[in-house]
Amino acid sequence: MADSYDIIVVGAGHAGCEAAVASARLGHQVLLITMNLALVAQMSCNPAIGGIAKGQIVREIDALGGMTGIVTDHTMIQYRMLNRSKGPAMWSPRAQCDKTNFSLYWKHILENTPNLHLRQDTVTELLFEDDGVIGVKTQLGKQIFSQKVILTNGTFLNGRIHVGEVNFSGGRIGESASFTLSDQLKERGIVTKKLKTGTPVRIDGRTVDFSKMEEQPGEDNPGCFSFTNTPPLHRQLSCWITYTNEQVHQVLQKGFEKSPMFQGRIHGVGPRYCPSIEDKIVRFADRTRHQLFLEPEGRHTNEYYLNGFSSSLPEEIQVEALHLIPGLEKAEIYRPGYAIEYDYFDPTQLHFSLESKVLKNLYLAGQVNGTTGYEEAACQGLIAGINAHLSLIGQEPLVLTRSQAYIGVLIDDLVTKGVQDPYRMFTSRAEYRILLRQDNADFRLTPIGKQLGLVDAERYEEFLHKYDIQHQISDYLKHHTTHFQKLNELLVKRETSPLTQNVKLESVLLRPQISIQDIIDYDPDFADFLRQIGAEPEQITNAETYIKYSSYIEKEEELVQHLANLDSIKLSPDIDYQNINSLSKEAREKLAKLQPTNLGQASRISGVSPADITALMIYLRTCD
Repeated sequence: MADSYDIIVVGAGHAGCEAAVASARLGHQVLLITMNLALVAQMSCNPAIGGIAKGQIVREIDALGGMTGIVTDHTMIQYRMLNRSKGPAMWSPRAQCDKTNFSLYWKHILENTPNLHLRQDTVTELLFEDDGVIGVKTQLGKQIFSQKVILTNGTFLNGRIHVGEVNFSGGRIGESASFTLSDQLKERGIVTKKLKTGTPVRIDGRTVDFSKMEEQPGEDNPGCFSFTNTPPLHRQLSCWITYTNEQVHQVLQKGFEKSPMFQGRIHGVGPRYCPSIEDKIVRFADRTRHQLFLEPEGRHTNEYYLNGFSSSLPEEIQVEALHLIPGLEKAEIYRPGYAIEYDYFDPTQLHFSLESKVLKNLYLAGQVNGTTGYEEAACQGLIAGINAHLSLIGQEPLVLTRSQAYIGVLIDDLVTKGVQDPYRMFTSRAEYRILLRQDNADFRLTPIGKQLGLVDAERYEEFLHKYDIQHQISDYLKHHTTHFQKLNELLVKRETSPLTQNVKLESVLLRPQISIQDIIDYDPDFADFLRQIGAEPEQITNAETYIKYSSYIEKEEELVQHLANLDSIKLSPDIDYQNINSLSKEAREKLAKLQPTNLGQASRISGVSPADITALMIYLRTCD
């Protein structure tokens, strides 16, 4: 065991694994320390990756050269593309994964990454020199030094688990919490607060009556997350839909007097968009039922996850209510649901690189920054690992903008606005959803991954070939004329006006009633062309998306250019906002606290009005 490394990563959850692998692949000697090497990248909550906006994040991680998409593709047991009824900007891939295999595949990657060293131990202290971090001290008394430290402790910092009136320390059920670290950082000026999250009962599938539930199978032609050649999914497993009812709600209400949430024993704020079942029946008292999803946890286990039934009520109440749900009348549980309360650090004290503003060489990623979800954690870990590397080689950090990636939206939101409850990504948080589609994540970010060194030459050549094919398809549709008789039968069938003269294929495709598959079916010349160039289904669909939404894409790109002007106006850290009397009092306080680096960031701070931005611009002109 060496005494010194370039980078130490603390915690092997989704953030820690991405951070460690990225920085090691970029050439540094990296040590990943975790309490239990048998539990890396655990799916502590639901056994799924992706979903609304989260799927886009995983595609972005993969496009940059991260690993979560690859691990998902190798371990998924069901695939669905959500929101297909809406526009492509809303399409979001989601996969059920084999929970055990997901962790094992990540461990295989960790153990086979050059420059990456693993240690099972608990970090109890950080080592400091002046105003920076220089290493860690472990429970086994080992002092290990490094130039950079990345903390990805998840829910383990002073974690406390609650089930009814029972509560005890823990980072996850059955695993110890981590103490002293957050207290140590608090003493050094890092603002520490508490959040809460929860998880539902785990059910023995042998005791479930699936005939009383609605089956939710995977897609007939399942896709994938990675832009690399990962294996196709075979033999999908189904999820199942059932519902609570008024009897279930009445039983749950009996437990409120022993609820740690309602009786004030939990002080942390819970996730607004993924509330516990007891919180749902209070907040939505007019609802007589709530939808639940019974999700398999793997191919070789009977364990099921009851999505939508998170609870910290007493176990006997959880079970009594469970037995009133259709299909679960005789269900036996492996373990009850529980809530966990944990420490997190105020993310407004971070640079956009995810390095602490308070302590040099310390990076924070994942739930320690107030986020929730595997995907949100993984992308932060990747960015922290990349930026620790860039700092070590004396280069500027990678800062993705809000128009480049959902990852950029997430980090900008954290650093600029902070969090009041666990932060979860949604498509509604992004102003440029049409630009940030899941299908073009590689177009947006793979060149960056190549420049960094996380995307190799072979993969980059495949990327260039893919977009060359897509360009050829678009070019053909723009310049080739169709004989109108070929398509009129189709147009009439689709209830859109027939053609009276020959037109470019592109103008036909712009009709909302017509898909590119329709043109393939009715125009043999176009079908022959696609075969000749070896076009794949994904390339054909992507070309269609670009053509159909080209006018919207152009408008968003114009808006990006307009707003980029604000981001280009830098704000000096020496500005004394308190003495700019033309600013509102709230703006002075927020700007002084958050110290935005440019006018665009300042404009996104809650409480800073357009009038305040105008006042700042006038102030900057007078200073010039």
